[in-house]
Amino acid sequence: MRKRIQYDKYGGPELMQLKDFKLATPGKGQVAVKVAFAAINPIDWKLRNGQMKIVTGNKFPRAMGMDFSGTVISVGAGVTRFKVGDAVFGLAPVKETGALGQAVVTNESSLAKKPDNVSFEDAACLGTPGITAWNGLVDKAKLKAGMSVFVNGCGGAVGEATVQIAQMLGATVSGSCSAEAMERARSLGVQTIYDYRASDLSKVNERYDVVYDTAATMTTAVGLGLLRQEGVFLDLNPTPGKFIRAIFNRRLKPIVCTPRPDILDRLALAAQEGKFRLPVAEIVPLSEAIQLLTALEAGRKLGGKGLVAMD
Repeated sequence: MRKRIQYDKYGGPELMQLKDFKLATPGKGQVAVKVAFAAINPIDWKLRNGQMKIVTGNKFPRAMGMDFSGTVISVGAGVTRFKVGDAVFGLAPVKETGALGQAVVTNESSLAKKPDNVSFEDAACLGTPGITAWNGLVDKAKLKAGMSVFVNGCGGAVGEATVQIAQMLGATVSGSCSAEAMERARSLGVQTIYDYRASDLSKVNERYDVVYDTAATMTTAVGLGLLRQEGVFLDLNPTPGKFIRAIFNRRLKPIVCTPRPDILDRLALAAQEGKFRLPVAEIVPLSEAIQLLTALEAGRKLGGKGLVAMD
């Protein structure tokens, strides 16, 4: 038996428990991974709170955690990209999750090989933020070299991923973040930075090709108002209403994190080349993970990623 964080019904942080579980045998196209580190993301508690139960369904117990790094321990039928012993990073399936445990079964398409020069700690952080940034900038906004991007929340994990990937693709980046995060944003190459507490972004005169609300706090009106004529507003707080509105307004693009092998491989290469890295702020053992999750959900700020070590 192995241990993982799970819950028996949708609801608050008090429902999380560290429990023994039996790892499923990987099915067709699936891979079982011994987890080294899991990274904490807001999606973890959004799923537990039942905000996406239309996707996750009503089968319990449900495990916690999306992003992880580790070593392949078995592969299902038809798996060609990985073999036992490979060091990997990626995402657990959103329907089952389970990265916050000693082992997890995921889809081959949600994994990439970990570069030798990237630590397991750093690799665990890359998945959700990197894919979410890529889904917006490349898949939706068709970002090209020479374009300008405004990142609302450029100090958060998805924000930092967006800044680094936008620059990797040849764009110039401006953004907003907390006063505390400004120095870090400057070091990443963000050119013009606004303190979100002290600035009214509706009064900004500059116009951008892409506005990405990675903090999920910007109104659609402000986001659209910052755009150039053909610009695109990427909205990380998708609601059914916004999906409907986006059908009629091609400049509004709600974003849902959608992993693909080509994106994960590109993120792995960027990390290998030193162009993509997210800071690790705190690492706790699995026995203390529920406390850290609860604190982060309540609003504690780390200034980097929170990681859970499985050994």
